[in-house]
Amino acid sequence: MINFVEELRWRGMIHDIMPGTEEFLLKERSSAYVGFDPTADSLHIGHLVGVMMLKHFQNAGHTPIVLIGGATGMIGDPSGRSEERNLLSEETLRHNQACLKRQFEKFLDFSSSAPNRAVMVNNYDWMKEYSFLGFIRDIGKHITVNYMMSKDSVKKRLDSETGQGMSFTEFSYQLVQGTDYLHLYSNHGCRLQMGGSDQWGNIVTGTELIRRKTGGEAWAMTCPLITKSDGRKFGKTESGNVWLDPAKTTPYRFYQFWLNVADDDAEKFIRIFTMLSRSEIEDLVKAHSAKPHQRLLQKRLAEEVTVMAHSREEYDAAVEASRILFGKGTTEQLQRMDENTFLSVFEGVPLFDLDREVLSAGVNVSDLCALHTKIADSKGEIRRLIQGGGVSLNRSRVDSPDMTVTADHLLNNRYLLIQKGKKSYYLIRVT
Repeated sequence: MINFVEELRWRGMIHDIMPGTEEFLLKERSSAYVGFDPTADSLHIGHLVGVMMLKHFQNAGHTPIVLIGGATGMIGDPSGRSEERNLLSEETLRHNQACLKRQFEKFLDFSSSAPNRAVMVNNYDWMKEYSFLGFIRDIGKHITVNYMMSKDSVKKRLDSETGQGMSFTEFSYQLVQGTDYLHLYSNHGCRLQMGGSDQWGNIVTGTELIRRKTGGEAWAMTCPLITKSDGRKFGKTESGNVWLDPAKTTPYRFYQFWLNVADDDAEKFIRIFTMLSRSEIEDLVKAHSAKPHQRLLQKRLAEEVTVMAHSREEYDAAVEASRILFGKGTTEQLQRMDENTFLSVFEGVPLFDLDREVLSAGVNVSDLCALHTKIADSKGEIRRLIQGGGVSLNRSRVDSPDMTVTADHLLNNRYLLIQKGKKSYYLIRVT
């Protein structure tokens, strides 16, 4: 069997690990789980570390279990939080679970006949059966308040300068998460729980509950919380999360995120977020160091992650869209581009609205740029630019200032792309 722990170790994906975990996993095949919060209907790239841990676990011959926190999502994990989160309805949680399952299927094998095919569970399915009295009798009596108070996630909230404290609901979170581990241990033979380093206290509570209630042995492992080389939180951009759902973050924007990471981050991220072998990565790092201007690490990282999260076709389309932005694309490529990708590529470009009737009879390109929009200050300016070969419409050079623009020129039946010089783009949206 592949040494799963060693695989994660050289990739820099282990923060804490319970002694004996590596030896246990080399001795027998087992199951491990990672919990995911279903408070949105899409994963974002902050979830990818946990997903990749499960992917490597399955690749090593073991069974990965994806736990959707339907019950814990109704409570809210205090770890790393300064305030309580909003609680969700069961209907919303079920919808989110179905959406997340489709995304997990891109990374994990749920459907083959392999003995270690992935399993997805929702902790609401067993937690909903508990009465309050049943829970404090069966679970609560095994873990002392002193033990629960010693967890960093609890102490930070109780010692907070704001004096906000925490509700009993959130205080009980570690017991609910421990119950998950106990259930999976008893019903799925799960002997390992993994998660981010901020989850260590909750995970260890689960191993302790298993020990005290059954006398059995279970294991724990966490990965580091990923940060960027400048110290900022990984996965956040100025516009918010980078989502795996293409409706929330287009594959082009997703691809661009990875393509634009810093060199130091690229070397770290390519170990964590790809399945490339150690020798492949070492060769890439050497090649990148020799020619850093070619950004070989970033290009391969962006390719591997985009293909995994979306598809080879979406990756190819993202590369094609990048060429268009940097002046190497064609009119045909623009016409093939879907509207979401098109708007992602030209996000922030000056935008002018135009009544569709203006195009119905055709409009002179000079009038379009100088009268109907403010792309040019005057007709004389745009004429001089056109005569000098400095204006293009939808990536095709405009040869005459008297060219007629009609609805046939529209991209996605709605847009015109004007380019002045090498770098100045303008969008015209027909309404």
